[in-house]
Amino acid sequence: MVKRVYHRKILGETKRMKRIKTVLKLFVFAFIFFVFFCSLLFFYYAKDLPRPEKFMEKQFIESTKIYDRTGEVLLYNIYGEEKRTIVSIEKVPEQLIQAVITAEDRSFYKHHGIDYKGVMRAILVNFKLKKPAQGGSTITQQLIRSSFLTLSKTAERKIREIILTIELERKYTKDQIMEWYLNQIPFGSNAYGVEAASQTYFKKSVQDLSLEESAILASLICGPSRLSPYGQNKDRLLGRKDYVLEGMADEGYISKEEAEESKKIEISFAPKLVEIKAPHFTLYVKSQLERKYGEKYGKEFLKENGLKVYTSLDWELQQLAEKAVEERAKINEGYRAYNASLVALNPKNGEVLAMVGSKDYFGESYPEGCNPEKDCLFTPKLNIPIYGIGRQPGSAFKPFVYVTVFQNGYDDKTIVVDEQTNFGLWGDEEYIPQNYDGKFRGEVTLREALAQSINVPAVKVLVNFCGSTVQESIENSVQTAQKLGITTLRPSYGPAIVLGGWEVKLLEMTSAYGVFATEGLKVPPVTILRIEDADGKIIKENKKTAQRVLGIQETRLLNDILSDNEARAPLFGFNSSLYIKGYDTAVKTGTTEEYRDAWTIGYSPSLVCGVWAGNNDNSSTNKKPGVTLAAPIWKAFMLEALQKFPKQDFPASD
Repeated sequence: MVKRVYHRKILGETKRMKRIKTVLKLFVFAFIFFVFFCSLLFFYYAKDLPRPEKFMEKQFIESTKIYDRTGEVLLYNIYGEEKRTIVSIEKVPEQLIQAVITAEDRSFYKHHGIDYKGVMRAILVNFKLKKPAQGGSTITQQLIRSSFLTLSKTAERKIREIILTIELERKYTKDQIMEWYLNQIPFGSNAYGVEAASQTYFKKSVQDLSLEESAILASLICGPSRLSPYGQNKDRLLGRKDYVLEGMADEGYISKEEAEESKKIEISFAPKLVEIKAPHFTLYVKSQLERKYGEKYGKEFLKENGLKVYTSLDWELQQLAEKAVEERAKINEGYRAYNASLVALNPKNGEVLAMVGSKDYFGESYPEGCNPEKDCLFTPKLNIPIYGIGRQPGSAFKPFVYVTVFQNGYDDKTIVVDEQTNFGLWGDEEYIPQNYDGKFRGEVTLREALAQSINVPAVKVLVNFCGSTVQESIENSVQTAQKLGITTLRPSYGPAIVLGGWEVKLLEMTSAYGVFATEGLKVPPVTILRIEDADGKIIKENKKTAQRVLGIQETRLLNDILSDNEARAPLFGFNSSLYIKGYDTAVKTGTTEEYRDAWTIGYSPSLVCGVWAGNNDNSSTNKKPGVTLAAPIWKAFMLEALQKFPKQDFPASD
């Protein structure tokens, strides 16, 4: 009996052992199968995935930036959907990194890509709330998702995300992953990456952010559009900022006292604007870039390749120009002149230093409801120096004729008679020009005639002294203007051209006067000094050099006349808007028929400035000449601008 019981016991234990072995075998088999299945799954989903090392080759979409000549003033950002500036992690303040970790992934430096505790916590919270209120994605997962994968919430996409996340963590350091993340993620308002976000919301570089501003950027990551400071949920953004600060204290990054103090500080957000400085100049540069690169590489090239464009603009002079135009153009409205424009260049190298295309780029057309293409006295977007065709220069054209005369051997002592003169039929009418004041002076020297801008002697000089025939004289004078850079003149002319009877551009006229300032050396207008690619490599650099187009002696004589305050005083007075005490400046005014256009163009050896005043619809002002409408703007600018340059006199003529 005892033996039976004993045998049964042994038999039972044997069966249990067999069952255990069977279970173990099944477990081992299941484990091997699981590993094999996971491996197959891994290779299946990984075979077409981009490799994590692609981050090393990845070209982030980065906007093109247009700067002033120093590179310190950002004039404009050319971007598409993504406005971005890449920064290294060394330039990102530690408190911002800590704020981002606190807000998005507190175990970032502890896990290997997947935070399993965070995933479980999110599942429990979502189950409790019965909605997907919390996610368990790490910073690395977010980076992978935003860079390589779609936003679709499928199991397949999640598997791909996990695979790439593990691979990325295996190959790269946490700091490298953090740098990619901080340059990749969106912050709303088309700002991608922390530098663009910092500039957008606080108008400062990321390295200058305060603690509370850092907490704001970290707070935006989870809902850039929903929590935008420019939207309806600003209070929620500020609330999340406080939550992040408290979390940073809990993590030991800051003290409780620092958190509480930062929570009390009022956040000042930059106004939401289309940020552009010197808009007429900047958009002109942009159009040049589009013509050069858009036609070759496509219209998206400038928006995505992070070019840095260093322009010729002097921001200090630009501000002086804008102030001069704004203040004096307001006064001109009392004379029925509703617009004004100014351009200034360095005559020695052609660099455009300031450009005000119209008196107020951000203003409204006047009168209200007018058609900008037909009947507006003022249209803010029109860039007069570049696109203002239809503007006649009046007497501002005379120096081109007089310098041609001086080339032909005549000088400032040559005598002409100022008297009423019929110059014959031109077109269907007799041409009998009149002087500005309606008077005739008899014999005058060429110095007096030019300095006082007397019309009849100017026409006589053109038709008698510039060539062997009237037509040749006219053609020679036109060729002089063309050599100096005037491109809008056409083949059919009459003697009225000396009085500005043809259309010109303010930029070309100002640049042409710059040739006088350099004693005959011409450098075409320059607006771009150099262009660098995203890596800082120079891909274009201004290499324009001066070309001699006039002789030294005739330009010196011209400069001497145009800077002779005593010679022009009988008409303009000794203390007119054409005279700048203490500086040697040459200047010429222009007024067109029926007082439609008022001009003043003047220069020193180091600076040339041209001003136009009038109406966009080409209607007449209240009979006010260039010395009244344009010269005060010119003088207001030159008085302050010349202080930036060393005093220099024009060399005396022989």
